[in-house]
Amino acid sequence: MRILRVLLCAVLVFTALSAAVAADLFLVEDWSKIPVGTTGIPPGWKGQDWGSPSYDLALVEDEGQHVLRLRSKDDSSTIAKDIKGKINLKETPMLEWAWKSTVLPTGGNSCRKATDDQAGQLFVVWPRFPEALRSRIIGYVWDTTQPVGTICKSEKTGTVTYVVVRSGTADAGKWFTERRNVAEDFKKIYGDAPDNPAAVSLSIDSNDTHSSSEAFFGKILFRGP
Repeated sequence: MRILRVLLCAVLVFTALSAAVAADLFLVEDWSKIPVGTTGIPPGWKGQDWGSPSYDLALVEDEGQHVLRLRSKDDSSTIAKDIKGKINLKETPMLEWAWKSTVLPTGGNSCRKATDDQAGQLFVVWPRFPEALRSRIIGYVWDTTQPVGTICKSEKTGTVTYVVVRSGTADAGKWFTERRNVAEDFKKIYGDAPDNPAAVSLSIDSNDTHSSSEAFFGKILFRGP
């Protein structure tokens, strides 16, 4: 009986620890369940409802991991994943993702309407009706020319505010893991505490600069501070 009690206690402790870890982390995507070679919009994601995207996307293996490769040639493609009701920013405010950019749009500048192109783009979305006018969207981007730390509202899409996380070609081709406190960024940009976001989007474009771009995304998740 004593052994059974010890085993039962061990199971209860493990269950409690697992629940605590689960509450402190929400995996948006790690691409591990999608076969290498899958092209187009990945399972579990949705495409955009504007423009004429090429969706030049593919699941590839890079350094032993399944990752999503995004390419653009004078066009724009965006995919989104629904996370509504799945995270609590009070518990998991930290957005963490792995990415690399290998080709940056020539002369891309997030803060100028005429050159609003980026290779790596990850957006956190808070929809508000009417969505095209009142939604709040933070875009974490790898810009070609704007310096790291730049925060600017898109001149082309008024609902989007960019945060430049990486810039230029010096680190092109290298993997980086980024961490941003989304709750703090939201307060800094909009001046109040955020509700929980409803979607995460990935995008790539080079249509304004009429050039090309390529980026890769690995694991994306929210975690505790």
